[in-house]
Amino acid sequence: MTATTVDHGAAHASVRTVRAGRQGRRRRELRVTAVVVLVLVGAAVTALALGDYALTPTQVWGALLGDGTELDRTVVRELRLPRVVLAVTAGAAFGLAGGVFQTLFANPLASPDILGVTGGATVAAVVALLVLGWSGAGVGAAAFVGAGAVAAGLHLVSRGGVRHGRDTGHRFVLTGVGVAFLCSAVVAFLLSRAQVRAAQAALVWTTGSLGAARWGEVAVVAGGLVAFGGALALLSPRLRMLQLGAETAAGLGVPVDRSRSALLVAAVGLVASATAVVGPVAFVALCAPPIARRAMRTGCPALPAAAAVGAAVVLLADLVAQHALPATTLPTGVVTGAVGAPYLLWLLARGERA
Repeated sequence: MTATTVDHGAAHASVRTVRAGRQGRRRRELRVTAVVVLVLVGAAVTALALGDYALTPTQVWGALLGDGTELDRTVVRELRLPRVVLAVTAGAAFGLAGGVFQTLFANPLASPDILGVTGGATVAAVVALLVLGWSGAGVGAAAFVGAGAVAAGLHLVSRGGVRHGRDTGHRFVLTGVGVAFLCSAVVAFLLSRAQVRAAQAALVWTTGSLGAARWGEVAVVAGGLVAFGGALALLSPRLRMLQLGAETAAGLGVPVDRSRSALLVAAVGLVASATAVVGPVAFVALCAPPIARRAMRTGCPALPAAAAVGAAVVLLADLVAQHALPATTLPTGVVTGAVGAPYLLWLLARGERA
């Protein structure tokens, strides 16, 4: 047997190993996504059934299919279904955005709310609501501008660190935390200067709430999810290359700066479209991607699974917010904050031990 034959055999074995690994990851991703979808369906049916006018799962399915009484159809289709769909689309948008940020900056703390991107969208939206008197699409456009401004600043920080050969992990996290505190201060100032009724409405919105869900608001978030999520689907091969490092990605022919900018624009669009409607639902973008990666046992971005986990987290949190306390409906962001804050502390403690 010649050396050439041995080399060819080893090469074929390596190719088969890589293919088997890819197929295994795809099968696991499909299984994880299927389990999360089943959880979503169960939570959605529960959310549609519970309330002052309680329904059985059979009545829910009948109302969705156009059967049952007119009252059943009205309650399910017009009152409860928009809130469920809004929770799913907003959660998916936050999960996708968090996966992109954490992969681009190679840091588990790099989520839109920790880095101040959500805060920038909140400030711009509150200014549009309280100062300019805007509503609807104007608030969404303002949120996009605010989130984009913060994300552009973070992008410049990360580019500067890469260009000068420095580790950008702590630099942009600390910068983002500072920006987030600054945004909170600006929002507090605006609320203190606003009229009582306007401040009350804006305060509920800044906490993160799905209480005012209508099909028009659902269309805004769903449109952003389709547009920017489709862009991420096209850019996902570049995201996996960038995960190897800027120099390696450039050596493989990836335009690093343009790819980073395009990925950030898509992620910011997802954050802005969701935040403009439901407000800054805390910690969803931080928690969903790591949960998805751990479930899949992979270091890859796992964006579809992150989107599914984000949707499940927001829907379950909203279900708890509506029905956990008798005669009281909490903002959804209160529930996600109560769950996400301990996770953040655990993440920081684990980083210190490492």
